[in-house]
Amino acid sequence: MGSENYSSSARYFQHNRSAMDPDALLDAVDDEFEEMEFAMEPNLQNILDKKTLKWIFVGGKGGVGKTTCSCSVALQLAKVRESVLIISTDPAHNLSDAFGQKFSKTPTLVDGYTNLFAMEVDPNMDIEESPQETFGDDPQIGSFVKEIAGAIPGIDEAMSFAEVMKLVQNMKFSCIVFDTAPTGHTLRLLSFPSLLDKGLGKIMSLKNKFGGMFQQMQNMFGGQMQTPEQMEDRMESLKKVIEEVNKQFKNPDLTTFICVCIPEFLSLYETERLVQELTKFEIDVNNIIINQVLFPEPGGSCGLCNARSKMQQKYIDQIGDLYEDFHVAKLPLQREEVRGKKSLESFSQHLLHPYEEEYKKLLPK
Repeated sequence: MGSENYSSSARYFQHNRSAMDPDALLDAVDDEFEEMEFAMEPNLQNILDKKTLKWIFVGGKGGVGKTTCSCSVALQLAKVRESVLIISTDPAHNLSDAFGQKFSKTPTLVDGYTNLFAMEVDPNMDIEESPQETFGDDPQIGSFVKEIAGAIPGIDEAMSFAEVMKLVQNMKFSCIVFDTAPTGHTLRLLSFPSLLDKGLGKIMSLKNKFGGMFQQMQNMFGGQMQTPEQMEDRMESLKKVIEEVNKQFKNPDLTTFICVCIPEFLSLYETERLVQELTKFEIDVNNIIINQVLFPEPGGSCGLCNARSKMQQKYIDQIGDLYEDFHVAKLPLQREEVRGKKSLESFSQHLLHPYEEEYKKLLPK
């Protein structure tokens, strides 16, 4: 709500002040500012303005363009932050394709930037399928790891994620953007502390069965593990990392989640499920990106384009009604794939400067 509306309200209060008691006047002012608060800007400028943010998650249903959006967010953040890291936790790993540059599990400087880094990690480390590659050649170790992984689904993922978080925290990036896997996979990280608790109990219950084999577990836990007690300490250390990170995740000054969707029924449904889950876990979420919005050429005769645009508008209106207290940015459907630095830079501008405003100027008056 702009200054023009505010001025008219101020004039109203001025003319009617004598007829209003102080409490009524305060209530009216509160109502006015509440309405102003809900007039959320249709962009993600608030993300750049909030200098305390450290963790920014970008997620949603598969196939909605999360990677393109997360890269765009990271590019804009790199213009206002000292150092930015973008991490892909999606096993599909599209960061390399988006930037046209190969990334690995080690932070790598993105070509053309001095403060933007990228890395691709697979938190879903499949211990059962490749114990030799990850934990050495001893078949007893492989059997032990398989038993833990089989008994506690997700423990391997929890430990891998803890290691990644420990690495990232030590690097002291000013801001970290997560290009996450599809919705359900993303939300599992919130249950990792309890999984590590179960892992501790399982290891101790198995120590008699596997006896002296514990001396050979150094490959699994990074070096000098000699006893079950030392192994327990290692898992406790990882668990503390995850607990600290999760505490930060629940702090809205440090963490926020950006939901990405497209204007279709299934994507809208998934977005609502995601918002509800994030709210339940006390994760801040007040930004939504509607990607792949079709803006038909003004005066064009494409019946399919007009029909699709009309269908999309129905869901865009529903998103507006459901999330009136969110910042909702609409990104236009592109003629070509958004790949490479130049293309991403151009596309990312729509996060701050809505394309819809440019489009309206093109429409016949």
